[in-house]
Amino acid sequence: MFRKLGIAAFVLACVGFAGFWFFTLPNGLNPDQIAALPKGDAAAGETVFWAGGCASCHAAKGATGDAKLVLSGGVELKTPFGTFHAPNISPDAKHGIGGWSLGQFTNAMKRGVSPKGEHYYPAFPYTSYARMTDKDVSDLFAYLKQLPADSTVSKTHELGFPFNVRRGLGLWKKLYLDPKPVILVDVDNEQLERGRYLVEGATHCGACHTPRNLIGGPDLTQWLAGGPAAEGTGSVPNITSHASGLGSWSAGDIAESLKTGFTPEFDSFGSSMADVQLNMAQLSDEDRAAIAAYLKFIPAVKSVGSK
Repeated sequence: MFRKLGIAAFVLACVGFAGFWFFTLPNGLNPDQIAALPKGDAAAGETVFWAGGCASCHAAKGATGDAKLVLSGGVELKTPFGTFHAPNISPDAKHGIGGWSLGQFTNAMKRGVSPKGEHYYPAFPYTSYARMTDKDVSDLFAYLKQLPADSTVSKTHELGFPFNVRRGLGLWKKLYLDPKPVILVDVDNEQLERGRYLVEGATHCGACHTPRNLIGGPDLTQWLAGGPAAEGTGSVPNITSHASGLGSWSAGDIAESLKTGFTPEFDSFGSSMADVQLNMAQLSDEDRAAIAAYLKFIPAVKSVGSK
């Protein structure tokens, strides 16, 4: 009897493992989708580059001027799950993305799947980039390909068990990788639609300004309401129109702050937001106004922990 129970337990374990393995398979683009990807325009890709803040993570810490275009990686993100290292995404053929195809790049950006067919960790904000158009992703790829190549070797993430088991991310993606808009806006309002697209997609504001649960999933019921910082200590501010957020700011105040780095109270942005603002300053006045319009449009949510 014990032998039969042991065999049954073994069979069930094998079935469970097979089910887990199948259910967590990385879901990349199929060949037809890859073939349909549009040709990229490097000039248009520059706007996507600054909107996405690529240099903030992938350039060397403290880089300024042209050095911000050398995307050798190295920025550390210390989180409760471990330390993540931003990789080299320069056009270097061996250590960067110089040998990647457009299909592989799009899989990374919109599906969180590496050229080796492995899951990327969501420290890389592909859950936001999934909302980008294929054209913007192609334009960004074209722009990145003409930046300086660098041979710096990417550092390995420092994660303990079970977070070092990438396969489990397939389950996480089932819960949180969704390309649908977070907030529906009037599609006849081009400014709001553009603002939604930028905030929810390329600029990935929700990656920092939306609180996360114990497994790192965003709580969309508190969209952009701020909360504890994902790395280190401190908190990230509420950027909705609630009184505990940007309630006293006008859309014009928001757009001007993104351009200049100064708040309506003549204070200046600090910490990682200072880098974000420098990226936002590279966008057009129209795009900053669209971002501001969206932030004033979305539901006002009380800051996490506020009374």
